[in-house]
Amino acid sequence: MDVHNLSDDEGYNSKSLGAKHVWHGRGENKDRQPLNGYPLVFQMHIKILGTRGEIRLAHPKHVRHSGVLIDKKLLFDLGEKAFLKWNPRSIFITHLHPDHAFFMASAEEITIDVPVFAPETSHRLTAMKVIAVPMQLGRYKITPIPVTHSIKVKALGFLIEKGDKRIFYTGDLISVRERYFETLGKLDAVITEASFLRKGGLVRKNEQGEIFGHAGVSDLVNLFSTFTSRIIFTHFGSCF
Repeated sequence: MDVHNLSDDEGYNSKSLGAKHVWHGRGENKDRQPLNGYPLVFQMHIKILGTRGEIRLAHPKHVRHSGVLIDKKLLFDLGEKAFLKWNPRSIFITHLHPDHAFFMASAEEITIDVPVFAPETSHRLTAMKVIAVPMQLGRYKITPIPVTHSIKVKALGFLIEKGDKRIFYTGDLISVRERYFETLGKLDAVITEASFLRKGGLVRKNEQGEIFGHAGVSDLVNLFSTFTSRIIFTHFGSCF
């Protein structure tokens, strides 16, 4: 599935076959000269590789687990080994649950030849590096944003910036702490989960009062509509 386009480097707008939404916008690149008298355009091409949550296969359109590819270069979540065939330059994992990091449930030894960043390390992929502060990869700035989801593994969302375009990919979550709202600021889009359609989702609490689980779709609309008018849902639960 192509969600597409938050504009383009070469000074023209483009589309992909199968695109569900096409968003265009122009933004001046202060570091480079305009092309043919017009400001250069920045593009973010979003390809949703997998839309299935941690459920038994319930619908032929939701076969693969989480994975979002940006500009055919940066992969966010690695829910399926097959996603490696896209040859991403870097991989960012929101949290170490198998539907976001396939190797957590794999018995075979896994080797990945590109940098893999996650909230924490694991013996299942020894080359994985922890990301805790913003990093620059060429034109991209990736900022990790802690989210509330699990008490067993750490969880992050990722703010992805390229030029004047800003996308927040959440992974699974209940909420984002208010102290990160200013960092999020105005967003071109949020890509988030739809594990539970019902209001309140599925949120539990342990004996220490720590909450874990998933927000509902309506809860996430209420949360993220402050930051953007474009909310893309993926990681669908059995209700879909």
